[in-house]
Amino acid sequence: MNPITQITAQELRQRLATGEDLVLIDVREDDEVAFGMISGAQHIPMGEIPQRTEEIPADAEVVFICRSGARSQRVCEYLQQFGYNSVANLSGGMIDWNETAED
Repeated sequence: MNPITQITAQELRQRLATGEDLVLIDVREDDEVAFGMISGAQHIPMGEIPQRTEEIPADAEVVFICRSGARSQRVCEYLQQFGYNSVANLSGGMIDWNETAED
């Protein structure tokens, strides 16, 4: 299996700012996303991924997001087994995203 593509919060901000067409999926639990999600992200809790794979486009670059980057990494590894080759993990997750927020 190929190593999972890692994308930093900084990189993701830049790519979104230039209008790049990325699919963002937040795999945190409901109580976590209640505190805020990246604008435009879709919410599919990690435990629901196996039942909801049809909602994940196989032909687009999909960035998975969680709190620290650990759960989203596991989701990427899981999906790769099913032929999802353009999945990426937001390394550092929402922790890093919130730290790189522009004032």
